[in-house]
Amino acid sequence: MKTPLRKYYAALLRRFGPQKWWPGETPFEVMVGAILAQNTAWTNVEKAVASLKAHGLLDPARLAEADEGTLALAIRPAGCFNVKARRLKGYVEWFLRRFGGDPERMGKVPLPRLREELLEVKGIGPETADSILLYGLGRPSFVVDAYTWRVLTRHGLAPEETTYDEMKELFERSLPPEAPLFNEFHALLVAVGKEFCRSRPRCEACPLRRYLPP
Repeated sequence: MKTPLRKYYAALLRRFGPQKWWPGETPFEVMVGAILAQNTAWTNVEKAVASLKAHGLLDPARLAEADEGTLALAIRPAGCFNVKARRLKGYVEWFLRRFGGDPERMGKVPLPRLREELLEVKGIGPETADSILLYGLGRPSFVVDAYTWRVLTRHGLAPEETTYDEMKELFERSLPPEAPLFNEFHALLVAVGKEFCRSRPRCEACPLRRYLPP
């Protein structure tokens, strides 16, 4: 099926401009943020990351050495803090064991293999893995989230039963495999999802309204 995704991208870029996403000072900070972002608003993630910095824990080795209770208190603003503390510890232990805590070494692994390895880490699902790959390492692995799913299903580009990997494949076979493009497109879909394609849609002023099926 030929999709109008390039037209969607152009329309969203005209309306919202470059999003400059994902905010983070280092690849490791982005990785941590991707795990903390599970089931919470980004403002809460920012508070949790700031707390980790204040406690001197935004470092792979220091985070691995911290006990779960201390870590849970530090990331409390992100919600589900006990679960996320375990997930962070598990991820960082894998990151140190596999790559010595070096994002550059991690980034040299072939993309399909690295994604498979990430998905084997407990608590790392497809969206988190792709966020780490795309935003943390600059690899062309498209991120699908609730906003992406909502836009595409409402526009008839994907059926409601579409799986995560099927929707990811739709983007990746329709667009050049370029990380900056994937980065910007996903961020723009988040922007339109937050402002217009809400649970109760606000289609009247949406920049994608012209593409809605009759």
